[in-house]
Amino acid sequence: MGGIGDPYVDLAEFKAYLVGQANATLTGQDAQLTDALESASREIEAYCARQFNRSDSATPREFEPAGRDYAMVDDFHTATGLVVRLDTSGDGSFATILSPQQYELSPANGVVDGMEGWPFYRIRLLSGTTFPCHYGGRSRTLQVTARWGWADVPPPVRAACRIMAAETWKLKDAPFGVLGLDEFGIVRVRQNKLAVSKLAPYSKTRLLIG
Repeated sequence: MGGIGDPYVDLAEFKAYLVGQANATLTGQDAQLTDALESASREIEAYCARQFNRSDSATPREFEPAGRDYAMVDDFHTATGLVVRLDTSGDGSFATILSPQQYELSPANGVVDGMEGWPFYRIRLLSGTTFPCHYGGRSRTLQVTARWGWADVPPPVRAACRIMAAETWKLKDAPFGVLGLDEFGIVRVRQNKLAVSKLAPYSKTRLLIG
């Protein structure tokens, strides 16, 4: 499992994938292959508006609550080391620490649309506790200290990374970024319907509007 910012597929696995796909000759191309993996991983994060590696140490981040009793936060893969603080004075001190009995984490059981392995990304306050609202002042009144990211990169995300990295690597043989034609016209390497279909369930935009 990689750390925050690492590619979602390691170099050895990617080379084996390319050889299996097209009997590719990869000698002396480690730098280009690594760049392709990095590029594909960052594209995945931009599409999904989240990243899928993890940190094993807890660090603080600030958030603006979405309502009086709930907030959408970055993904964190465990409640171990979790600290939820509120800025009740408007001075950015986050002096109020909530107990676990004062909030609820979602998704329940790490399941979204029948898929297991999801991290927490929503905090709902309980028992009449509400997020502070400082009119004309600070809007980020929630601070969460957590171990960010996913416990494991979902297999569809890893598959999409391999697909997208392979197409990125093939750009060296594709004039103007064009690989060929289909019944709809020009096919550009970054318009891969298979990769998008694998990533769509993990898009944060889908979760917000669904």
